[in-house]
Amino acid sequence: MEQKKWKFNVIDVIAVVLIVAAAALVGMKLMNRGDSALAETVKVTYQVKVEGVPAELYENCQAHLPSPLMASGELVGGQIESVEQQPYYVLGPDGQWVEDPEHVTLIFTATTDTPAGAVMTTKVGEQEVRIGKTDYILKSEYIEFKDGTVVDVKWGE
Repeated sequence: MEQKKWKFNVIDVIAVVLIVAAAALVGMKLMNRGDSALAETVKVTYQVKVEGVPAELYENCQAHLPSPLMASGELVGGQIESVEQQPYYVLGPDGQWVEDPEHVTLIFTATTDTPAGAVMTTKVGEQEVRIGKTDYILKSEYIEFKDGTVVDVKWGE
């Protein structure tokens, strides 16, 4: 009886390449998952200034602090720790700066953990936290302010 010799055709080669590529992709995903669990994190404390806020919101915010940070409807780790109130100034009719009794400036202090690395890219959700960022949205379960300005960032304890 004669034995048939099996030969690779183009479809067999493509199938083998796809299987090897899929196995490599799964292996990389599993290795990266293990690395992220072991990745070192750094505590980041930052402050966000929000100007021209109705004065009554200061006490309302205090009643809900500390409050966990959120982004896109999900908790993102970290929390808003505290809020301070400062006067809010507007130009008066005589061209001089005067305190607005109906509005205040709020300074929120928040903390989060960020992965340590050669370049510190601090993100809360998809937003980067950088000194001078002027369109920051500070959001928790009970508090949300847009157009905040990140005025201070400290990495580490």
